[in-house]
Amino acid sequence: MLSEPRSGRLAAWGNALLAGLVAPDDAALAIVGDDAVHRVEGVPGESAPVGLTLALGRLRTLGATGLRVALPAPGHPLGLSGSPEFNARALEAEEAVICHGAALGLVPEVYEAGPAGDVHVEVVWHCLPVREAPPADVPSLGEAERELAEALREATEVLTRLDVAGSGPVAQAAIEAYRARAEAGREVLAPGYPPRAVRVLELAQRVGALISLAYGSGHGGAVSASEMAARSAALRPVERTARRAQVAAYNAVVEERERGVR
Repeated sequence: MLSEPRSGRLAAWGNALLAGLVAPDDAALAIVGDDAVHRVEGVPGESAPVGLTLALGRLRTLGATGLRVALPAPGHPLGLSGSPEFNARALEAEEAVICHGAALGLVPEVYEAGPAGDVHVEVVWHCLPVREAPPADVPSLGEAERELAEALREATEVLTRLDVAGSGPVAQAAIEAYRARAEAGREVLAPGYPPRAVRVLELAQRVGALISLAYGSGHGGAVSASEMAARSAALRPVERTARRAQVAAYNAVVEERERGVR
């Protein structure tokens, strides 16, 4: 969770574009990020894959007024609403974007090409029909913020209890490294997001940093299979909370617009 999901970038900058806050080319550039290219396959009215700018424009023409994120995991269909085919693809990818106002969703498929040391990443977003229904298990920003504060305390306690070496200073170093990368030129969220959404996403990433340390090699004294299983079981609820908060942050613009806040 140290790196933002591609669905998060697509939804955040797509929402900024749909709201008229950024230019199409700037939005596409931010969505692609460090990848080589993104294309969208299956856009209604298009017989071949198209670029992000054309795809987002077509989705707007089809009625899309916002984009939501889904970050499902086995047993937790977070942010999904159907159809079964779309849910299955999203679960396999562990992420997806769902259009608000148009019964369509996007699931990324990632390809790597090139020799070792010079690998570039290409992403194809598959555009599929979805069922228009409330997304599963997405909290409000207020709920997410309260849950995350407790999750951060719990994650720290779990790492200490499971003897994850240096959990305090090492975790802080990982968080500071993430912050340095963000400050080097990438915004946490796109223009138009409320400050609370930025705060929730940053806190979710702090929790994600601790979880990554717990699962990473070389950071702890617990090395047996049983100890690793115990670590995983203890951190699973924390990881679930962080994923729910990420989705709440990315979806904040759409949710607030629905409530008439924006």
